[in-house]
Amino acid sequence: MERLVEVEQISFEEDKNEVNLRPSSWDDYIGQEKIKRNLKVFIEASKKRAEALDHILFYGPPGLGKTTLSYLISSEMNSNIKITAGPMIEKSGDLAAILTNLEEGDILFIDEIHRLSPAVEEILYPAMEDYRLDIIIGSGPAAQTVKIDLPRFTLIGATTRAGMLSNPLRERFGMHFRMQFYTHEELAKIIQKAAVKLNKHCEDDAALEISRRSRGTPRVALRLLRRVRDFAEVENEDIIMKERCKYALDELGVNESGFDEMDINLLELLVSNKGKPMGLSTIAAALSEDEGTIEDAIEPYLLANGFIERTARGRVASVKTYEMFRLSYPNSEKLEEGTLF
Repeated sequence: MERLVEVEQISFEEDKNEVNLRPSSWDDYIGQEKIKRNLKVFIEASKKRAEALDHILFYGPPGLGKTTLSYLISSEMNSNIKITAGPMIEKSGDLAAILTNLEEGDILFIDEIHRLSPAVEEILYPAMEDYRLDIIIGSGPAAQTVKIDLPRFTLIGATTRAGMLSNPLRERFGMHFRMQFYTHEELAKIIQKAAVKLNKHCEDDAALEISRRSRGTPRVALRLLRRVRDFAEVENEDIIMKERCKYALDELGVNESGFDEMDINLLELLVSNKGKPMGLSTIAAALSEDEGTIEDAIEPYLLANGFIERTARGRVASVKTYEMFRLSYPNSEKLEEGTLF
């Protein structure tokens, strides 16, 4: 089922409208202030030394601006950026072709870098560390290793699952940055800037209404803004107002907490388990969803905002969830007796 609040990776094959809404300078980029401050320092230092920027790893839930930051870094460094994704680099030869086409100071952005195969990773290690490519030609006793020098480049890796990166690969990144969810105020600013690019004016309270339902994620906020704009245009409204936002988002099935049907189904399932932990495979079977979809697309926002908790035995609904459903939270003594209330 397609979700309006879905934040799956869209890498370089992005919706052209969303690309057009990207900020084009540091001043336009809202949020992630600590990361921006640090990057400005490192970029300025690299430019003063006339060196390539050290390798960078961005990690965190999808839709928070990893790709956008990479474009801005490329712009600030006055360098070209080449975009690819881990699943597309199937063989070591694919990576070798990409690396040998880089020029001095270029930036290579690899999305979903945790999905690189071990064989491809082995090729990447000397390239990142020594700017050298080791290629084996032939096989058996006649096999020879050919060393090719590479220009100094910057690798920017992006991943939603930093834990799946191998230690040798993770350690070769000189900078690690965890992307954070955005505040409602930050998202409201992003929405108002994007609305101008869409030839609409968005009132302050309307932007806040969209931001509250955007799961702390700019990609979701921009998607909801475009759908609200459609409702406004059908009614011949030049200004996006709060009343229209509330009506449109309610019609789209996105509630005031940014939850859609899949989120509610997951929370109701955990509540129905009467406070006892539920394993991921059991949840996936009950919801008829893939385990990866639950881990990557549904859980991150619910975990970050305290609606569910992970334990050694599985997932449980938090006090916050019971309060949302106006139910009493089962205490430990009654749980031991096997009753909910």
